[in-house]
Amino acid sequence: METNLHMIYWKGEKFWVGKLLAHPEIMTQGKTLKELEENMKEAFILMTMDDVPPEHKIKKLSLTL
Repeated sequence: METNLHMIYWKGEKFWVGKLLAHPEIMTQGKTLKELEENMKEAFILMTMDDVPPEHKIKKLSLTL
């Protein structure tokens, strides 16, 4: 199955940065534009993974801003 994704991206000080328009919570970076594209595909697969094993664990994470 092929999925088409639309990514907004820009060049930061050191890395290319991007996020998906349909899933703005999925954001990543890469040293090159090609690496950014590869990282984005991998991030999308990980974030939309439906095959979580039944023996999975849940852990609460705290973040102080």
